[in-house]
Amino acid sequence: MKYISGSALLLVSLALVPVAAFGNEPAEKAAAQQVEKVEQYTDPFKMMEVVADKTFQRIARDQELIAQDKEYLRLIVNEELVPYIDSRYAALTVIGRSVNLRELPREEFDNFVVAFEDYMVASYAGALTYYRDQKVIIQPARPPENQSIMTIKTRVIDPGKPDITIDFKLRRNRGSEYWLVYDMVAEGISLLDSKRAELSNLIRQQGVARVTELLLEKAKEPIKVPE
Repeated sequence: MKYISGSALLLVSLALVPVAAFGNEPAEKAAAQQVEKVEQYTDPFKMMEVVADKTFQRIARDQELIAQDKEYLRLIVNEELVPYIDSRYAALTVIGRSVNLRELPREEFDNFVVAFEDYMVASYAGALTYYRDQKVIIQPARPPENQSIMTIKTRVIDPGKPDITIDFKLRRNRGSEYWLVYDMVAEGISLLDSKRAELSNLIRQQGVARVTELLLEKAKEPIKVPE
């Protein structure tokens, strides 16, 4: 078992970011371009370990900057976490049952993806304000050789509190060796399912364009400690 120091709330946030696109080809192209810009990992367990360690170390190193301006946490999230999240796939999962994707203009969907990711980045930045030196155990397993979906099971240890079970859902695009996070299941509750329940009625009632505007407005709010 692998121990990682870090914030449980940040790890809970990780799987909330959006991921996929309208069709497989554009989604795979976008994800491939994203992966090319950062260090790539064919071992999903190594990816989880390195990303968590780098993020927590940077938070510890940049505490003075964070104390001066909590907005700096947005930069950390964008640079350390977002490259390892399949953002378009998550967005598609959230709105896929609320609209007819064949009738939705691609530009309107792309705008939703950007707004959803910005909204989630703000949420992750808020979660980072909870940073403490907790322990996360990544339970090793053999990645599936011929499958594109897998789960990494973890356990968060916070002294004096019950352990928290978190399953990270990862996927790799057709023809790719590299894994990206698209969802997280904390104590049996899927974060993508929660976001879909939160937004689906709004999308049906007000439309994708209006919900995109609402998400952008929420994303612009100052970073603060979540209640």
